[in-house]
Amino acid sequence: MDTIGKNKILAVCRSKILIVDDNPINLKMARNILMGNYDVFTVPNGEKMFRFLEDIHIRPDLILLDILMPEMGGYEVIKKMKAIPGIKDIPVIFLTAKSDAASELEGLSLGAVDYIIKPFSPPLLLKRIELHMLVESQRKALQHFNANLKHMVNKRTEEVLNLQNAILSTVSNLVECRDDVTGEHVLRTARTLRLLTGEMLRLGVYREELQSWDIELLVQSSQLHDVGKISIRDSILLKPGKLDEKEFNEMKKHAMFGEAIIDTMQHTTKENAFLIHARIMAGAHHEKWDGSGYPRGLAGENIPLQGRLMAIADVYDALVSERPYKKAFPREQAVRIIMESFGSQFDPALAEAFTAVAVRFSEEETRALRH
Repeated sequence: MDTIGKNKILAVCRSKILIVDDNPINLKMARNILMGNYDVFTVPNGEKMFRFLEDIHIRPDLILLDILMPEMGGYEVIKKMKAIPGIKDIPVIFLTAKSDAASELEGLSLGAVDYIIKPFSPPLLLKRIELHMLVESQRKALQHFNANLKHMVNKRTEEVLNLQNAILSTVSNLVECRDDVTGEHVLRTARTLRLLTGEMLRLGVYREELQSWDIELLVQSSQLHDVGKISIRDSILLKPGKLDEKEFNEMKKHAMFGEAIIDTMQHTTKENAFLIHARIMAGAHHEKWDGSGYPRGLAGENIPLQGRLMAIADVYDALVSERPYKKAFPREQAVRIIMESFGSQFDPALAEAFTAVAVRFSEEETRALRH
Protein backbone atom coordinates (compact mmCIF):
# COMPACT_ATOMS: atom_id res chain seq x y z
CA MET A 1 0.00 0.00 0.00
CA ASP A 2 1.38 3.48 -0.86
CA THR A 3 1.93 6.27 1.66
CA ILE A 4 -1.12 8.21 0.52
CA GLY A 5 -3.33 5.13 1.07
CA LYS A 6 -1.91 4.58 4.57
CA ASN A 7 -2.48 8.22 5.44
CA LYS A 8 -6.10 7.99 4.32
CA ILE A 9 -6.68 4.97 6.55
CA LEU A 10 -5.02 6.69 9.50
CA ALA A 11 -7.17 9.75 8.89
CA VAL A 12 -10.33 7.65 8.94
CA CYS A 13 -9.23 5.85 12.13
CA ARG A 14 -8.08 8.97 14.03
CA SER A 15 -10.06 9.84 17.14
CA LYS A 16 -11.97 13.11 17.20
CA ILE A 17 -11.64 15.70 19.96
CA LEU A 18 -13.88 18.73 20.45
CA ILE A 19 -12.43 21.64 22.48
CA VAL A 20 -14.85 24.15 24.04
CA ASP A 21 -13.22 27.31 25.45
CA ASP A 22 -14.06 31.01 25.21
CA ASN A 23 -10.36 31.92 25.13
CA PRO A 24 -9.03 31.80 21.53
CA ILE A 25 -5.45 31.47 22.74
CA ASN A 26 -6.33 28.34 24.73
CA LEU A 27 -8.20 26.92 21.73
CA LYS A 28 -5.25 27.50 19.41
CA MET A 29 -2.72 26.13 21.86
CA ALA A 30 -4.70 22.95 22.56
CA ARG A 31 -5.39 22.45 18.87
CA ASN A 32 -1.70 22.75 17.98
CA ILE A 33 -0.73 20.27 20.67
CA LEU A 34 -3.32 17.67 19.66
CA MET A 35 -3.71 17.96 15.90
CA GLY A 36 -0.72 15.72 15.19
CA ASN A 37 -2.49 12.76 16.80
CA TYR A 38 -6.20 13.57 16.57
CA ASP A 39 -8.83 15.28 14.45
CA VAL A 40 -9.46 18.45 16.47
CA PHE A 41 -12.52 20.70 16.34
CA THR A 42 -12.94 23.92 18.33
CA VAL A 43 -15.93 26.03 19.41
CA PRO A 44 -15.94 29.15 21.68
CA ASN A 45 -18.92 28.37 23.92
CA GLY A 46 -21.47 25.81 25.06
CA GLU A 47 -24.26 26.99 22.78
CA LYS A 48 -22.10 26.54 19.68
CA MET A 49 -20.95 23.17 20.99
CA PHE A 50 -24.53 21.87 21.01
CA ARG A 51 -25.15 23.39 17.58
CA PHE A 52 -21.98 21.71 16.29
CA LEU A 53 -23.06 18.33 17.66
CA GLU A 54 -26.52 18.71 16.14
CA ASP A 55 -25.65 20.18 12.74
CA ILE A 56 -22.26 18.78 11.81
CA HIS A 57 -23.20 15.18 12.69
CA ILE A 58 -19.71 14.46 13.99
CA ARG A 59 -19.66 12.60 17.28
CA PRO A 60 -16.38 13.38 19.06
CA ASP A 61 -14.64 10.68 21.03
CA LEU A 62 -13.74 13.19 23.75
CA ILE A 63 -14.70 16.74 24.74
CA LEU A 64 -12.30 19.15 26.46
CA LEU A 65 -14.62 21.59 28.23
CA ASP A 66 -13.68 24.87 29.90
CA ILE A 67 -15.49 25.52 33.18
CA LEU A 68 -15.43 29.31 33.33
CA MET A 69 -17.27 30.61 30.27
CA PRO A 70 -19.80 33.46 29.97
CA GLU A 71 -23.54 32.74 29.60
CA MET A 72 -23.21 28.94 29.87
CA GLY A 73 -20.44 27.60 32.09
CA GLY A 74 -18.92 24.15 31.87
CA TYR A 75 -20.98 22.72 34.73
CA GLU A 76 -24.21 23.82 33.04
CA VAL A 77 -23.03 22.41 29.71
CA ILE A 78 -22.30 18.96 31.13
CA LYS A 79 -25.64 18.87 32.98
CA LYS A 80 -27.42 19.57 29.70
CA MET A 81 -25.28 16.99 27.87
CA LYS A 82 -26.15 14.22 30.33
CA ALA A 83 -29.85 14.71 29.55
CA ILE A 84 -29.40 14.16 25.79
CA PRO A 85 -29.33 10.43 24.81
CA GLY A 86 -27.18 10.83 21.71
CA ILE A 87 -24.29 12.62 23.43
CA LYS A 88 -24.57 11.84 27.14
CA ASP A 89 -21.94 9.09 26.95
CA ILE A 90 -19.21 11.22 25.34
CA PRO A 91 -16.42 11.49 27.92
CA VAL A 92 -15.71 15.04 29.14
CA ILE A 93 -12.47 16.40 30.57
CA PHE A 94 -12.74 19.77 32.28
CA LEU A 95 -10.19 22.49 31.52
CA THR A 96 -9.86 24.84 34.46
CA ALA A 97 -7.58 27.26 36.25
CA LYS A 98 -9.08 26.12 39.54
CA SER A 99 -7.08 23.57 41.44
CA ASP A 100 -9.14 23.24 44.63
CA ALA A 101 -10.56 19.86 45.62
CA ALA A 102 -14.16 21.15 45.93
CA SER A 103 -14.30 22.32 42.30
CA GLU A 104 -12.75 19.07 41.09
CA LEU A 105 -15.21 16.97 43.12
CA GLU A 106 -18.17 18.96 41.78
CA GLY A 107 -17.10 18.39 38.18
CA LEU A 108 -16.51 14.68 38.69
CA SER A 109 -19.88 14.31 40.41
CA LEU A 110 -21.54 15.85 37.33
CA GLY A 111 -20.00 13.16 35.11
CA ALA A 112 -16.60 14.46 34.00
CA VAL A 113 -13.90 11.82 33.65
CA ASP A 114 -10.95 14.05 34.54
CA TYR A 115 -9.59 17.55 35.22
CA ILE A 116 -6.70 19.28 33.44
CA ILE A 117 -5.33 22.43 35.02
CA LYS A 118 -4.58 25.46 32.81
CA PRO A 119 -2.11 26.49 31.63
CA PHE A 120 -1.48 22.91 30.51
CA SER A 121 1.79 21.17 29.79
CA PRO A 122 1.78 19.75 26.22
CA PRO A 123 3.30 16.36 27.21
CA LEU A 124 0.90 16.05 30.17
CA LEU A 125 -2.13 16.99 28.05
CA LEU A 126 -1.20 14.42 25.41
CA LYS A 127 -0.60 11.69 28.00
CA ARG A 128 -3.87 12.32 29.88
CA ILE A 129 -5.86 12.29 26.65
CA GLU A 130 -4.05 9.16 25.46
CA LEU A 131 -5.03 7.44 28.69
CA HIS A 132 -8.71 8.37 28.36
CA MET A 133 -8.77 7.40 24.71
CA LEU A 134 -7.48 3.98 25.71
CA VAL A 135 -10.21 3.66 28.36
CA GLU A 136 -12.84 4.77 25.85
CA SER A 137 -11.64 2.30 23.19
CA GLN A 138 -11.78 -0.49 25.77
CA ARG A 139 -15.30 0.57 26.75
CA LYS A 140 -16.41 0.47 23.12
CA ALA A 141 -14.72 -2.91 22.63
CA LEU A 142 -16.59 -4.22 25.66
CA GLN A 143 -19.87 -2.87 24.30
CA HIS A 144 -19.16 -4.57 20.97
CA PHE A 145 -18.30 -7.80 22.77
CA ASN A 146 -21.52 -7.64 24.81
CA ALA A 147 -23.58 -7.01 21.67
CA ASN A 148 -21.96 -10.00 19.96
CA LEU A 149 -22.42 -12.10 23.08
CA LYS A 150 -26.11 -11.23 23.16
CA HIS A 151 -26.38 -12.22 19.50
CA MET A 152 -24.61 -15.51 20.23
CA VAL A 153 -26.91 -16.21 23.19
CA ASN A 154 -30.00 -15.44 21.10
CA LYS A 155 -28.73 -17.69 18.32
CA ARG A 156 -27.99 -20.49 20.78
CA THR A 157 -31.42 -20.07 22.37
CA GLU A 158 -33.04 -20.31 18.94
CA GLU A 159 -31.07 -23.48 18.20
CA VAL A 160 -32.15 -25.03 21.50
CA LEU A 161 -35.80 -24.14 20.85
CA ASN A 162 -35.59 -25.64 17.35
CA LEU A 163 -34.05 -28.79 18.81
CA GLN A 164 -36.75 -28.99 21.46
CA ASN A 165 -39.51 -28.61 18.89
CA ALA A 166 -37.88 -31.24 16.69
CA ILE A 167 -37.80 -33.68 19.62
CA LEU A 168 -41.41 -32.94 20.51
CA SER A 169 -42.60 -33.33 16.92
CA THR A 170 -40.64 -36.54 16.39
CA VAL A 171 -41.93 -38.21 19.54
CA SER A 172 -45.52 -37.09 18.95
CA ASN A 173 -45.31 -38.42 15.38
CA LEU A 174 -44.22 -41.78 16.77
CA VAL A 175 -47.37 -41.81 18.88
CA GLU A 176 -49.52 -40.98 15.87
CA CYS A 177 -47.87 -43.73 13.82
CA ARG A 178 -49.12 -46.26 16.38
CA ASP A 179 -52.47 -44.62 17.08
CA ASP A 180 -53.43 -43.94 13.48
CA VAL A 181 -56.98 -42.91 14.35
CA THR A 182 -55.82 -39.61 15.82
CA GLY A 183 -54.48 -38.12 12.57
CA GLU A 184 -53.17 -34.64 13.28
CA HIS A 185 -54.66 -34.63 16.76
CA VAL A 186 -51.57 -33.19 18.46
CA LEU A 187 -51.33 -30.28 16.01
CA ARG A 188 -55.01 -29.42 16.35
CA THR A 189 -54.95 -29.57 20.14
CA ALA A 190 -51.81 -27.40 20.19
CA ARG A 191 -53.61 -24.81 18.07
CA THR A 192 -56.65 -24.87 20.36
CA LEU A 193 -54.38 -24.47 23.36
CA ARG A 194 -52.68 -21.42 21.82
CA LEU A 195 -56.02 -19.75 21.08
CA LEU A 196 -57.42 -20.64 24.50
CA THR A 197 -54.48 -19.17 26.42
CA GLY A 198 -54.61 -16.07 24.24
CA GLU A 199 -58.27 -15.50 25.14
CA MET A 200 -57.58 -16.13 28.81
CA LEU A 201 -54.90 -13.44 28.83
CA ARG A 202 -57.26 -11.06 27.07
CA LEU A 203 -60.04 -11.75 29.59
CA GLY A 204 -57.73 -11.78 32.60
CA VAL A 205 -58.49 -15.42 33.51
CA TYR A 206 -55.61 -16.91 35.53
CA ARG A 207 -53.53 -14.09 34.05
CA GLU A 208 -50.87 -14.07 36.76
CA GLU A 209 -50.13 -17.77 36.33
CA LEU A 210 -50.17 -17.61 32.52
CA GLN A 211 -47.82 -14.62 32.50
CA SER A 212 -45.29 -16.65 34.46
CA TRP A 213 -45.18 -19.22 31.63
CA ASP A 214 -43.56 -19.22 28.21
CA ILE A 215 -46.80 -19.78 26.27
CA GLU A 216 -45.03 -20.90 23.11
CA LEU A 217 -43.13 -23.48 25.14
CA LEU A 218 -46.43 -24.63 26.68
CA VAL A 219 -47.98 -25.05 23.22
CA GLN A 220 -44.97 -26.96 21.90
CA SER A 221 -44.90 -29.17 24.99
CA SER A 222 -48.56 -30.11 24.50
CA GLN A 223 -47.48 -32.33 21.61
CA LEU A 224 -46.35 -34.90 24.19
CA HIS A 225 -49.64 -35.11 26.11
CA ASP A 226 -50.40 -38.57 24.67
CA VAL A 227 -46.83 -39.89 24.59
CA GLY A 228 -47.78 -42.60 27.11
CA LYS A 229 -49.81 -44.36 24.42
CA ILE A 230 -46.49 -45.74 23.14
CA SER A 231 -46.67 -48.18 26.06
CA ILE A 232 -50.23 -49.35 25.34
CA ARG A 233 -50.68 -52.69 23.53
CA ASP A 234 -51.80 -52.53 19.88
CA SER A 235 -54.77 -54.79 20.62
CA ILE A 236 -56.16 -52.03 22.84
CA LEU A 237 -54.82 -48.94 21.11
CA LEU A 238 -56.00 -50.03 17.66
CA LYS A 239 -59.20 -51.83 18.63
CA PRO A 240 -61.92 -50.96 16.06
CA GLY A 241 -64.62 -50.49 18.64
CA LYS A 242 -65.42 -49.41 22.16
CA LEU A 243 -63.10 -50.71 24.88
CA ASP A 244 -64.47 -52.97 27.61
CA GLU A 245 -63.87 -52.10 31.27
CA LYS A 246 -60.63 -54.08 31.55
CA GLU A 247 -59.26 -52.61 28.32
CA PHE A 248 -60.28 -49.11 29.35
CA ASN A 249 -58.50 -49.50 32.68
CA GLU A 250 -55.41 -50.52 30.75
CA MET A 251 -55.79 -47.53 28.43
CA LYS A 252 -56.00 -45.20 31.45
CA LYS A 253 -52.44 -46.11 32.31
CA HIS A 254 -51.15 -44.05 29.38
CA ALA A 255 -51.28 -40.94 31.58
CA MET A 256 -48.85 -42.40 34.13
CA PHE A 257 -46.79 -43.99 31.36
CA GLY A 258 -46.49 -40.53 29.77
CA GLU A 259 -45.17 -39.04 33.00
CA ALA A 260 -42.62 -41.83 33.32
CA ILE A 261 -41.40 -41.41 29.72
CA ILE A 262 -40.97 -37.66 30.16
CA ASP A 263 -39.23 -38.22 33.50
CA THR A 264 -36.68 -40.33 31.66
CA MET A 265 -36.23 -37.65 29.03
CA GLN A 266 -35.70 -35.01 31.73
CA HIS A 267 -33.00 -37.07 33.43
CA THR A 268 -31.03 -37.59 30.21
CA THR A 269 -30.82 -33.98 29.00
CA LYS A 270 -29.68 -30.71 30.55
CA GLU A 271 -32.02 -28.68 28.31
CA ASN A 272 -35.16 -30.05 29.96
CA ALA A 273 -37.14 -26.94 30.97
CA PHE A 274 -39.40 -27.47 27.97
CA LEU A 275 -40.48 -30.85 29.41
CA ILE A 276 -41.96 -29.44 32.64
CA HIS A 277 -45.27 -28.46 31.01
CA ALA A 278 -45.24 -31.66 28.95
CA ARG A 279 -45.01 -33.90 32.04
CA ILE A 280 -47.87 -32.08 33.76
CA MET A 281 -50.13 -32.27 30.71
CA ALA A 282 -49.35 -35.93 30.08
CA GLY A 283 -50.30 -36.85 33.63
CA ALA A 284 -53.26 -34.50 34.20
CA HIS A 285 -55.18 -34.08 30.94
CA HIS A 286 -57.73 -36.76 31.91
CA GLU A 287 -58.45 -35.38 35.38
CA LYS A 288 -61.93 -33.87 35.82
CA TRP A 289 -63.06 -30.81 37.75
CA ASP A 290 -65.45 -32.91 39.91
CA GLY A 291 -62.74 -35.44 40.82
CA SER A 292 -64.05 -38.30 38.70
CA GLY A 293 -61.11 -38.34 36.28
CA TYR A 294 -57.87 -40.31 36.22
CA PRO A 295 -55.10 -41.24 37.04
CA ARG A 296 -55.20 -39.57 40.49
CA GLY A 297 -58.80 -38.42 40.85
CA LEU A 298 -57.78 -34.81 41.43
CA ALA A 299 -60.53 -32.19 41.70
CA GLY A 300 -60.93 -28.44 41.17
CA GLU A 301 -57.81 -26.32 41.30
CA ASN A 302 -55.83 -29.28 42.64
CA ILE A 303 -55.61 -30.21 38.97
CA PRO A 304 -52.68 -28.24 37.49
CA LEU A 305 -53.88 -25.50 35.13
CA GLN A 306 -51.89 -27.05 32.28
CA GLY A 307 -53.95 -30.24 32.71
CA ARG A 308 -57.26 -28.36 32.85
CA LEU A 309 -56.43 -26.54 29.61
CA MET A 310 -55.21 -29.66 27.83
CA ALA A 311 -58.37 -31.53 28.88
CA ILE A 312 -60.58 -29.05 26.99
CA ALA A 313 -58.43 -29.09 23.84
CA ASP A 314 -58.18 -32.91 23.94
CA VAL A 315 -61.88 -33.62 24.41
CA TYR A 316 -62.98 -31.01 21.89
CA ASP A 317 -60.77 -32.50 19.19
CA ALA A 318 -61.93 -36.02 20.05
CA LEU A 319 -65.55 -34.92 19.63
CA VAL A 320 -65.10 -33.30 16.20
CA SER A 321 -62.89 -36.16 14.90
CA GLU A 322 -64.04 -39.44 13.44
CA ARG A 323 -63.01 -42.59 15.32
CA PRO A 324 -63.62 -46.31 14.56
CA TYR A 325 -66.26 -46.41 17.27
CA LYS A 326 -68.03 -43.10 16.43
CA LYS A 327 -68.73 -40.52 13.77
CA ALA A 328 -67.41 -36.97 14.09
CA PHE A 329 -69.84 -34.70 15.93
CA PRO A 330 -70.91 -31.50 14.17
CA ARG A 331 -68.94 -28.57 15.56
CA GLU A 332 -72.02 -26.96 17.13
CA GLN A 333 -72.88 -30.17 18.99
CA ALA A 334 -69.29 -30.62 20.18
CA VAL A 335 -69.26 -27.04 21.50
CA ARG A 336 -72.56 -27.62 23.28
CA ILE A 337 -71.24 -30.81 24.93
CA ILE A 338 -68.15 -28.98 26.14
CA MET A 339 -70.19 -26.02 27.44
CA GLU A 340 -72.52 -28.34 29.36
CA SER A 341 -69.49 -29.97 31.00
CA PHE A 342 -68.05 -26.83 32.60
CA GLY A 343 -68.37 -27.25 36.35
CA SER A 344 -68.32 -31.04 36.18
CA GLN A 345 -65.62 -32.17 33.77
CA PHE A 346 -63.98 -28.80 33.05
CA ASP A 347 -62.97 -25.71 35.02
CA PRO A 348 -65.95 -23.28 34.86
CA ALA A 349 -63.57 -20.30 34.88
CA LEU A 350 -62.46 -21.32 31.37
CA ALA A 351 -65.95 -21.34 29.81
CA GLU A 352 -65.90 -17.77 28.45
CA ALA A 353 -62.48 -18.19 26.86
CA PHE A 354 -63.55 -21.46 25.22
CA THR A 355 -66.72 -19.84 23.87
CA ALA A 356 -64.63 -17.17 22.12
CA VAL A 357 -62.34 -19.84 20.63
CA ALA A 358 -65.34 -21.90 19.47
CA VAL A 359 -66.80 -18.86 17.72
CA ARG A 360 -63.52 -18.38 15.91
CA PHE A 361 -63.50 -22.01 14.78
CA SER A 362 -67.06 -21.64 13.52
CA GLU A 363 -66.18 -18.50 11.55
CA GLU A 364 -63.17 -20.23 9.99
CA GLU A 365 -65.28 -23.23 9.04
CA THR A 366 -67.89 -20.97 7.43
CA ARG A 367 -65.23 -19.19 5.37
CA ALA A 368 -63.79 -22.55 4.28
CA LEU A 369 -67.22 -23.76 3.07
CA ARG A 370 -67.73 -20.57 1.06
CA HIS A 371 -64.46 -21.16 -0.77
